[in-house]
Amino acid sequence: MSRYRSRPRRTFDRLAAAALATVACVCVGATTADATATTATTATTATTATEPVESRGVSIPAFYTPPAQLPATNGALIRHEPLPLGLSLPGLDGRPLPGTATRLMYKSTDSDGRAVAVTGAYIEPSAKWEGDGPRPLVAVASGTMGQGDQCAPSFALQHPLTVNGQTLSIGYDNLAIYRLLATGAAVVVTDYVGLGATDRLHTYVNRQDEGHAVLDAVRAARALPGTSLTSGSRVGLYGYSEGGGASASAAELQPAYAPDVHLAGTYAGAPPADLTAVMKGIDGSALAAALGWAISGFAQAYPDMRGISEANLNDAGRKALADTSTMCVGEAIFRYGFARSTAWTNSGKSVAEIIAEEPRAQAVVDEQRIGTLRPAGPVRVATGVQDDIVPHAQARRLAVDWCRKGGDVTYAAIELPNLGDRLLTNHLTPLITDQTAAISWLTDRLEGKPTTSNCWTMPFQR
Repeated sequence: MSRYRSRPRRTFDRLAAAALATVACVCVGATTADATATTATTATTATTATEPVESRGVSIPAFYTPPAQLPATNGALIRHEPLPLGLSLPGLDGRPLPGTATRLMYKSTDSDGRAVAVTGAYIEPSAKWEGDGPRPLVAVASGTMGQGDQCAPSFALQHPLTVNGQTLSIGYDNLAIYRLLATGAAVVVTDYVGLGATDRLHTYVNRQDEGHAVLDAVRAARALPGTSLTSGSRVGLYGYSEGGGASASAAELQPAYAPDVHLAGTYAGAPPADLTAVMKGIDGSALAAALGWAISGFAQAYPDMRGISEANLNDAGRKALADTSTMCVGEAIFRYGFARSTAWTNSGKSVAEIIAEEPRAQAVVDEQRIGTLRPAGPVRVATGVQDDIVPHAQARRLAVDWCRKGGDVTYAAIELPNLGDRLLTNHLTPLITDQTAAISWLTDRLEGKPTTSNCWTMPFQR
């Protein structure tokens, strides 16, 4: 039976389209009531925090403050509570569209092998799954949101637009999430390590942290009581940009880290697979602040990077790192758009040049390379040929690397005109233009339909 025929599905499509109009929902930030309105259900005996944290004038609910003690098992639920969706409609059967959401905190492991609490959200869809087998689950890895806790994807589900004069965050991935829910698949969203959870900085583009967080989000969703998921539910991964790197990393790490999470398919759009190339792409671009997020995250995770950063950054650079560490994408573009890292260093060299000259720093960046392992299950890699923020060539190289390792790879080069030098347009437009194809491909995998690798076409594709 076609999944597009019923009236509820058309309603979902309209709701998903409405997600693009979230500018009508201006949320000045969570209130203290958000932190105390619902008592979190805890999976451990740890004490729930009672005081919210403030980030750029936004009150982060106390739910996001991790307990002192964490469970031993990766993916174990620490706490959960109902999450009101900022964009929702009443359904004909009384259930809300697109579904019922639950805020999550679960245990994961960071790149240093340490236990870490990660937050996120699970959404039980109101739409019926009409494919073969039980309702499947899609783990959504969000694109770049920023480094401030108010930028967390789960927070953006409740507040699609957060703006208060100090911060500006837009839940642009909500559109893909709602469209996935419209297929009848359940969705779990990870906030990544440190984005939302208030005990540390978000470790931006850290391959292992992000891959682990995605896989453990699947485990947490399975552990959540009262869902329609079963042990036979197929699992898919979906991500674009930072999320494309996270989902790609998860597909590589799954066999060793989460052998219990069998992947039916992974979509990796515009994946930052080679950070050396990506750093050059974002330096001087509208998203120059992402350099600050990466440096701050790596300085937190790797002591060597902390020393190198302190030795090479000037006052302006240190100020930029401190400033960007609490920013979302919106204000980061306004404040640091088109900044060049040469203005942040003592030597006047770019961050990429300094890293290339420092073996310890280059080793950390090289460790983030995606494409060194064969991905589990079928994967679809999509990249805009004009993308100059997350460069097209390095994303294509990921597909080639996976093909050479025998991966089941579907590669899609998104052909669009050059829409503007380093303005984000060449990076963001494929996010929208390829979304229908990406969701259709992933839905086919969740229905158990076979796919055929097109690795043989790589010599003929841009």
